[in-house]
Amino acid sequence: MDIGRDQPRFAVLIDADNAQAGVIDALLSEIAKYGVASVKRAYGDWTTPQLSGWKDKLNEHAIQPIQQFSYTTGKNATDSALIIDAMDLLYSGRHQGFCIVSSDSDFTRLATRLREAGMHVLGFGQKKTPSPFVKSCDKFIYTEILLPAEKATTTTAESSTKKNAQELRRDTKLVSLLRTAVESCDDDDGWANLARVGSQIVKQSSDFDPRNYGYPRLLSLLVATGLFDIDKRALKKTGQIQHFIRSKRVST
Repeated sequence: MDIGRDQPRFAVLIDADNAQAGVIDALLSEIAKYGVASVKRAYGDWTTPQLSGWKDKLNEHAIQPIQQFSYTTGKNATDSALIIDAMDLLYSGRHQGFCIVSSDSDFTRLATRLREAGMHVLGFGQKKTPSPFVKSCDKFIYTEILLPAEKATTTTAESSTKKNAQELRRDTKLVSLLRTAVESCDDDDGWANLARVGSQIVKQSSDFDPRNYGYPRLLSLLVATGLFDIDKRALKKTGQIQHFIRSKRVST
């Protein structure tokens, strides 16, 4: 069976100079939710000791290391090599999406160009990633939420700490995002299908993820805010359970 015909094929391009080797296991598992990582390449100057931590991960996950010497101080030749390869892969016509792993804003134009060509672009980087690159992706996932709890540092603790109802409600940006998404998908009675709401949220904010607030699923985050009514409904034909939500401010 050709798995490429059953699932979207992604090219995973890693800027090893700006990515953590320790997160690659969880990162590849995350990518598997969206499709098949048919190409996996990591770019950097592998002659330098700074990238020594990547060696075992490259072998374990069959990631192809792409050697790029730093010819000039202050110039990032790695970025250029990654961008050139991305365009070659785009023109091959063999992929439906790209995963760019970096916290570097230099890939903003690349992500935009790939999306212009109809590619689905996933971005992975740390919380410090500049906003332009984050917003240029269809979805951007902060790698802090992928780190195992025992490896979390003081800089990543905020990402994994579960926010309580009061803290969530004080986040006016989050509340506005959730309510706007619900309102854009609701019916005449104010109820909106949870799956549609989730898709709408990502369209409005590429870096949204309930795990950023300490919750594994969107539904659990919505419940935690205390701002929404939740209704479980079984489909008549299949019996499948679907969730619908409604803002409590329009409850009757």
